Amino acid sequence: MDTVAKVSESRTLDLALDLKAGAGQKPEVKATETETRGSPAQRISAIDWFDVEAESNAYGCAKLRNLLSSEECDSLTALYPHDALFRSRVVMARHGFGRGEYKYFAYPLPTMIADLRRELYPRLAPVANRWNQAMGIDVRYPAAHAAFIERCHAAGQTRPTPLMLQYATDDYNCLHQDLYGEHVFPLQVTILLSEPGVDFSGGEFVMTEQRPRMQSRTEVVPLRKGDAVVFAVHHRPVQGTRGPYRVNLRHGVSRLRSGQRHTLGVIFHDAA
Repeated sequence: MDTVAKVSESRTLDLALDLKAGAGQKPEVKATETETRGSPAQRISAIDWFDVEAESNAYGCAKLRNLLSSEECDSLTALYPHDALFRSRVVMARHGFGRGEYKYFAYPLPTMIADLRRELYPRLAPVANRWNQAMGIDVRYPAAHAAFIERCHAAGQTRPTPLMLQYATDDYNCLHQDLYGEHVFPLQVTILLSEPGVDFSGGEFVMTEQRPRMQSRTEVVPLRKGDAVVFAVHHRPVQGTRGPYRVNLRHGVSRLRSGQRHTLGVIFHDAA
């Protein structure tokens, strides 16, 4: 067996063990926490991505603390009124999506958002590939985000998907999946740009996981301003008695009790 095959076999075994741990007791994982010094790219580099993968394997999501500074959050929120930066605006109530609204950014993306997309993707691509291997899905993702976007665009998925969401009192986002075409990257990132208890109350990030012949499991991820959550877009592998199987996931936002809440969604595939 050559070195590459040995590494692949080792990672597959590690994944199976992590998935098995996720089926029972919560594994011992470190907090994925960074300080807000340096650039976002430097903070991303400082994250312990082994911990992110372990928690994602166990629960389908992982928190990244202090990914952005308060000032960076405010600078992104300040972009929302500038319609020239966006390709479309969606009022959720018109489509039965919930209440509130969101806007999809147009190309070229603002520098910080383009940087986040480019820097986060190569940390998540190995996780996505191991998940697909465990679930028996043949698709593999290239190491660089630019190469994956070329794949999307070649298939007619050319519209950018990073978006900003705005919620006011009593707004909410129904459980959903962000699937925009044939090519879907299995993980995405949401960053909270507002401060709970100061700018708003309520409005928790919520994820549900539906396993075959079982009741759905709910995960609520508490975030502070500048925190991010990495989570499964569609499905993920879970270890069963006969090996890994797929579970289906949806995400949403609970009702805002007061105030206003902004978030940035970083989706890595483009839309048809």
